[in-house]
Amino acid sequence: MAYFINDDCISCGACEPECPVSCISEGDGIYVIDADACIDCGACNSACPVDAPQPE
Repeated sequence: MAYFINDDCISCGACEPECPVSCISEGDGIYVIDADACIDCGACNSACPVDAPQPE
């Protein structure tokens, strides 16, 4: 199971440097997670001030 970033994302970028496999990138208006590379660690969720990254 991978994480995804929902529409609550405020594009602050706090999650990107926390990802140990670098699968988070800036998308069109919100950050996005490459589900194929995500290892389901939850580091992005812990760093996010609005809890936008959620498990699928």
